[in-house]
Amino acid sequence: MRIMSLFTALLGMLSCTSGARFANLDVEAFAEKAADPAVFLVDVRTPDEYAEGHLRGAANIDAEAADFLDRMEAACPRETPVAIYCRSGRRSAEAAKKLSKAGYTVCDLQGGILAWQEAGKPVTKYAVETFMTDNGLPVRITLIKHGTLEIVCKGLSIHIDPVSGLSIPTDYATEFPKADLILVTHEHGDHFDRTAIEALGGNADNLITNARVAEMLGWGAVMANGDSRDLPGGIRLDAVPAYNYTEGHTQFHPKGRDNGFVLTIDGLRIYVAGDTEDVPEMAELKDIDIAFLPVNQPYTMTVEQCVNAAKVIQPKVLIPYHFSQTDLSGLPDQLPGMTVLLRQMQ
Repeated sequence: MRIMSLFTALLGMLSCTSGARFANLDVEAFAEKAADPAVFLVDVRTPDEYAEGHLRGAANIDAEAADFLDRMEAACPRETPVAIYCRSGRRSAEAAKKLSKAGYTVCDLQGGILAWQEAGKPVTKYAVETFMTDNGLPVRITLIKHGTLEIVCKGLSIHIDPVSGLSIPTDYATEFPKADLILVTHEHGDHFDRTAIEALGGNADNLITNARVAEMLGWGAVMANGDSRDLPGGIRLDAVPAYNYTEGHTQFHPKGRDNGFVLTIDGLRIYVAGDTEDVPEMAELKDIDIAFLPVNQPYTMTVEQCVNAAKVIQPKVLIPYHFSQTDLSGLPDQLPGMTVLLRQMQ
């Protein structure tokens, strides 16, 4: 039986990578495929099911939604291989047929997430948004909490402001692999956490931050506003200003101390603003695809400032973050024509 299982998995892997459009994979073969940075990983269950736990790095597109195929085509080019799963395999099998007919090469998880969990494989509850580079490579952004993100691309794990505590406890030692790069915008406790950095394997070679955090740690590469550097995988990193200018608030984030970051990955430009108001330097940001903007005065922006910043930057996708108790329900209506994703990033 074990020999037959291995044989079936090998056949599945071969058909999924060779010109065939659709293949069923067992758990081990699917795990290998899902870990491939060139593969678009999709959970095709409902949003409520997805929120209960999903594979790490999986986006969520409901296979039974009327616009399933439209959403897939908007999210993923046909040239990008797709790995999908559902609860038990029924819905994903039907979805795989649709995608295959539409021109995608698809791998489906036999037995769904139930088989995955029965095999002792991990699941997570952190939501993921997946975007495509100009070269059709997936960039998976895990929305961990508040101001904390993980960006996975080209086989690299990039953590931004990893924090263990706040509203959602995070055990970086067990929930995430070691980081290839860690970016810390500034030294406040909801952005800088030595325990999280150490759990991710942070060291002088893979941590980039401002001068104050490097001083507190005793190590780390320093970037100041206006600095740029080339990272592994051909990724470009730019440090941009992040500060308060409103009278009575400037002590929170003084001008020139903290950073926002812009990452350019094969033409895809991601702006992570850090703690800032809608500063005039935002007008210098060009061709931003995804913008993460903070919305919680007095420390960062009001909703009105966020709207102004978005109109200045003109990102294709806006994801408000670091918003605490701020009511953002009216934000999408104030930015017609812009994709605004409201996610659990309090």
